[in-house]
Amino acid sequence: MPKFEETMLPILKVLRNEKVMSMQELADELLENYFNLTEEEKKETVSNGYSRFFDRVSWGRTYLKKAGLLEQPERSKVKITKEGIKVVSSGIDAIDVNFLNQYPSFIAFLAGGKQKTKQEVGEAIIKQFSPQDMVDLGFQDIQETLKSDLLEKLYSTNPYFFEKVVLILFQKMGYGDFQETSKTGDGGIDGIISQDKLGLEKIFIQAKRYAEDNKVREPAIRNFIGAMSRDVSKGIFVTTSTFDEAAVKKARDANHKIILIDGEKLTELMIKNSVGVQVKTVYQVKEIDNDFFEEG
Repeated sequence: MPKFEETMLPILKVLRNEKVMSMQELADELLENYFNLTEEEKKETVSNGYSRFFDRVSWGRTYLKKAGLLEQPERSKVKITKEGIKVVSSGIDAIDVNFLNQYPSFIAFLAGGKQKTKQEVGEAIIKQFSPQDMVDLGFQDIQETLKSDLLEKLYSTNPYFFEKVVLILFQKMGYGDFQETSKTGDGGIDGIISQDKLGLEKIFIQAKRYAEDNKVREPAIRNFIGAMSRDVSKGIFVTTSTFDEAAVKKARDANHKIILIDGEKLTELMIKNSVGVQVKTVYQVKEIDNDFFEEG
């Protein structure tokens, strides 16, 4: 997957004959003639829904335009400028942010209207990432930190409370009512949830609050299966740690339908369904509403 800077020179090369192209046409030609992406890479998306490749081409386009090497003669279309032709005809082998720093309009764009030197602007840029990449990476870092903190919190809770957290989570996910089992002699079953709102089918739950290095092993899965009654064929085993290979195989080969949820998946589900977490800050990333301007 090319960095957004790596799309800049190829963009100018595609447009050097001064033809006007839509962004999709530009991206398609770059993909066909300049970048050999795998099928998996072609399917990658960023948080705004666009393909990651298209997003990086778009940011490459934006930076070239701010430097005056491209222009936008009509909506969603681009064309090379005389300065762009001069650059691509010079035989240069790469274009990056440092190269674009020679253009005052580009410096003004990065400075956001504030007085900054080229050095200050350069130091503020993580060059291998587009702005959208940096948003996604920042969000990902926050999510990973939150998952780690959430696991630490779960480790410190009362084991009975942890069982209730798991049952609340499944209810938030759209399952029906839950029933906590007796804390003594539960036979390896920590709770029972209804698969649907009407309670037509039951699912047994086992929740183990284990330390990270304490994997769930095969005997625990075997005991869980053994504790399931004949009229209940589905079970979910949840842990804050992970499952060893024998445990995974036992669950996979069981006559019952057994779903295993480890600590990583558990925290993802808790965050997604707002269990044990709350919204701290909301940021709105806005873009041009082209339909609005079409009316004019």
